[in-house]
Amino acid sequence: MTTPSNPNEVVTKALLRLVNVPGLDRPAALITLDNGFDHKKPNTLGPAGLASLDAAITEATQANPAFIAVTGKPYIFCVGADVTGMPLIKTREQALEIGRLGHQVFARLKDSEIPTFAFVNGAAMGGGLELALHCHYRTLSGGAAALALPEVTLGLIPGWGGTQLLPNLIGIIGAAEVVISNPLQQNKMLKPAKAAELGVADILLEPADFLERSLEWAAGVVRGEVTVTRPEIDRDSWDGVIEFAKAVLDERLHGAVPSAYKALELLTLAKDTPFAEGTAAEEEALADLLLSEEQRSSLYSFDLVQRRAKRPAGAPDKGLARDVKKVGIVGAGLMASQLALLFARRLEVPVVMTDLDQARVDKGVGYVHSEIDKAVAKGRMGEGTAAKLRGLVTGAVDKAAFADADFVIEAVFEDLNVKKQVWAEVEKIVSPETILATNTSSLSVSAMAAELAHPERVVGFHFFNPVAVLPLLEIVRGERTDDASLATAFAVGKKLRKSCVLVSDAPAFVVNRLLTRFLGEIIGAVDAGTPIEVADAAVDPLGLPMRPMALLQLVGPAVAYHVGGTLHEAFPDRFAASENLKRIADSGLPIMADKQINPEVKALLVTGDQQLTADEVRQRALDALAQEIRLMLDEGVVAEAQDIDLCMILGAGWPFHLGGITPYLDRSGTSERVTGKRFLAPGVASLPA
Repeated sequence: MTTPSNPNEVVTKALLRLVNVPGLDRPAALITLDNGFDHKKPNTLGPAGLASLDAAITEATQANPAFIAVTGKPYIFCVGADVTGMPLIKTREQALEIGRLGHQVFARLKDSEIPTFAFVNGAAMGGGLELALHCHYRTLSGGAAALALPEVTLGLIPGWGGTQLLPNLIGIIGAAEVVISNPLQQNKMLKPAKAAELGVADILLEPADFLERSLEWAAGVVRGEVTVTRPEIDRDSWDGVIEFAKAVLDERLHGAVPSAYKALELLTLAKDTPFAEGTAAEEEALADLLLSEEQRSSLYSFDLVQRRAKRPAGAPDKGLARDVKKVGIVGAGLMASQLALLFARRLEVPVVMTDLDQARVDKGVGYVHSEIDKAVAKGRMGEGTAAKLRGLVTGAVDKAAFADADFVIEAVFEDLNVKKQVWAEVEKIVSPETILATNTSSLSVSAMAAELAHPERVVGFHFFNPVAVLPLLEIVRGERTDDASLATAFAVGKKLRKSCVLVSDAPAFVVNRLLTRFLGEIIGAVDAGTPIEVADAAVDPLGLPMRPMALLQLVGPAVAYHVGGTLHEAFPDRFAASENLKRIADSGLPIMADKQINPEVKALLVTGDQQLTADEVRQRALDALAQEIRLMLDEGVVAEAQDIDLCMILGAGWPFHLGGITPYLDRSGTSERVTGKRFLAPGVASLPA
């Protein structure tokens, strides 16, 4: 075997026991996957884990049981390959061996003359779900947290049979959704009901007595009393679905995510290619991708999201955090209302909103109640929980309602004088230890706090819209913010289930500063004379979640112009004030119309005669990002480049294959050409030198 040993592998053992099942004349062999930890450390399969499973299958087969079943430890079936071993792969032969090893072990379940079952009792992802697909039959617990084949997100493909088995089980449409579409939608997971509806499982069972019911059902299958029927696979539409999926990928990714295209090629093969040939193709594709720069960047991104996001760099001792038993929100507009619902749901404490008049307050509380009602109607929330949340969120016109609040956050108009006035009023009402948090997107936290009696308890708490979806929270330390206030902010952010990054008090912080610089180069090219369609499509090869003009519309031209103005005032040599952007903002016109640039917006533009090519526009935008990131790191805006990347992934939705952004700037040579050095050492988010 050429697979490198992994000293960091947490070995998932395959524990075999023989179980007597009523109605069968001999025991069943039950293999339980268990790495010895609780559900917080899921089962994964590295070389040692696969060897343990292989040995358990051998022992089970020799016992001549009525059937062989594989299940997992409580709440977890298996979440796939052990990613900690992937950076150890140095050669193509080692990469090929990874695919071969999984195929060899799993195929024993598929080819077994003894009936095989997967009792999917909990989360099943990647290689874990592929393991289940190799079994002849599958039961699924309604309590399973998530099911997915997320490999494309990691720059890989389902490399242990998933691309060949799944489409021939549930059809090409469902398989394309699970293998390609879901990973590209922020790694969307399947809920058990949806997985059963697609046909991934043969039966959905209640979690309370899942194992007992699974054994009974399997016994019924073995005795011939339970007939498992599966729909006939439509092969006539297969090629058409593949062609459509390819067009969608081209429109969205423009070839930027090799793993998605490789996965599509493998799904194409699955139509009529013998299984052995299809899995051999998986091995080749897996080897190609495991030794690609995009995959190493994707692993780096995964590590940032799974590890660094949970241990924020520079965060103070959590023991300094104060209890938060009531939250106040200044404002009752859309952002404030979203915050009110989030705080009530996650902290389960009273939340009170205030605004200038009762009509605004009533509208804000009404929004929260309507969102709760929608969640109940969709089955996402029980009526008991809904009633509790409705009671927790209230409104008032008088800020005196904040008197006993421990944490007050403002979400008012983005104007420094307005925010300073708000805090001057609130400070007279609340206790000296109440945290005052601002949701400003670009203004100085220090300036906001400067004239207060207790500036040490003012902290930036910058959410991203939509609040319920985007996981990033930029926590901004002002010049006089103390550790206790900062620790409380981080504790609250964690309870809100946000990924928090510590940011110093610099204009527009991280995400907005970089996006404004990036968009500024695109808009600047238009101002100079580049056709807006050319400038808009120039960054397509990066595979970003949306084009610049669609992003500008999402942010809002007026907001973008305001943030740009703040940055222009701070850094006039790098952030221009675009008159064309002002014209668009003042017009109130939508930038996009039917996925095209609005002709009315184009008519507003006043441009020069310097027309750049798409390549020139893209390189200027990348150069600007490299320069700005280097300056931000030199200024100490964040601790390390890793925090820049984490912010861009979680706050701007930038893709894993870019590694956020700095790995891409490194591997394209932009970092060294613009700033004189790389952001990351070779091998951190790239192939070893």
